[in-house]
Parts: sequence; C-alpha cells; structure tokens
Amino acid sequence: MASQLPLPFVPDPRLTREAFIVAEANAQAVRFIDRWPDWPAPVAALYGPSGSGKSHLTAAWLKAANGLVLPAHALGELSSAALEGRTAIAVEDVDQEPPSLARDRLLFSLLEEASLQAPLLLTGRAAPALWPVVLPDLASRFAAVLAFPLWEPDETLLAALAHKLFADRQLRVPQAVVDRMLQFLERSPAAIRDFVELADRRALAEGRPITLGLIRDLLAG
Repeated sequence: MASQLPLPFVPDPRLTREAFIVAEANAQAVRFIDRWPDWPAPVAALYGPSGSGKSHLTAAWLKAANGLVLPAHALGELSSAALEGRTAIAVEDVDQEPPSLARDRLLFSLLEEASLQAPLLLTGRAAPALWPVVLPDLASRFAAVLAFPLWEPDETLLAALAHKLFADRQLRVPQAVVDRMLQFLERSPAAIRDFVELADRRALAEGRPITLGLIRDLLAG
C-alpha cells in the first residue's frame, strides 16, 4: 500500500514554464528553476504565500526533470524503500502538515540521499528554517537548505494572473473587468483565483458573458 503513494507527475498544460508569469516577486526563484539541470545544490526550497506560484513552478520543474511529487500529508506512511530508484522528487507544502517522527525521518532520509542526479525540491509557506519538526537534526538541515522566496505579487502580476486564469477557462475578458476585480478584491493570488472561478460559474449558470456588469453584481453580493 505504502509503495503506491508516490505519484508520477502528470503536468497540467496550464502549469507549463511558458505559462508562468515572471515578475519581480518571483524572479529569483524562476532563475534558479531555469538553471536545471545545472543546479549548484541537490536540495532546494521554494516558499511563499498561497497562490504565489510555488505549485506552478514546481510542476514546470517536475516536467523538465521527469520527476514525481509526494503528497506531504502521506509522508508518514511512506518508507525509504518505496522510493528506491527515484529520480527527481518534489514534496509540496511541507509546513502545512503536522510534523511526526515518521514524517521527519523520511524527510531527513530524502535530504541525506539527494544528489544532483536525484534532486529534491521542497515547498512551504514559511522559510524552511521556520518549518515545524519533531526531529532536531531535521531542523538544522532545513535551516541549511538553499531557499528562494516568492513574495506577494504587485498589481501588474495580479492583472496578468487574472487574464491567465480566465484564459485557462477559454475566456477572454475586457481589461475593465480585471481592473474592477483588482480594485475591490483582496490583493492575493488566491482571492483572484477564487473570484475567477466564481465568475465563470455565475456566467455559465445565467448564460451570460463575463462583463463589467456581471462583475459588479458579484462584488455587490
């Protein structure tokens, strides 16, 4: 059962490197990912708030590296034997799951066994040095990981993200729609993503296009 938990990575066409929006907030992380396979270290981490692009950038790297992604919530159920012969591995949202001795031992093993031929990419919301652990040796390893932030995006990036999220749904909207969204929504990628989904659902349910009028109705509600 445990040996079936590692998931072969199947990329979503929307999560390609070409579709990733590069801005000042994420440029450092993008430059590092783009260096693959010429990485200076076998282990690295991406960190930043929800919706900042960690999963998208990780997906682009996994496609290039032909790697697999491990669900952080299942790490405690895995064993090192289940990962024998691995290539590139990504573990996402490390700091969003409660630490356990089993989880920490596996993460420590992954860090110890990582090489430039079998690299490891970790993601989380906080910097790795702040990730909770129960295994003291793992804390020191996290603190030493080469880490790249993805900061809160500026208005230009949020606008580009809104257009991309609509385009992912085969929708083209006027710039006025995006401007209105940015004026009234929380300025976060997660809020933009959720609102685009809401607008698409409302437009489909009511059989109307996504116009400034529909956006006004949603914001008023």
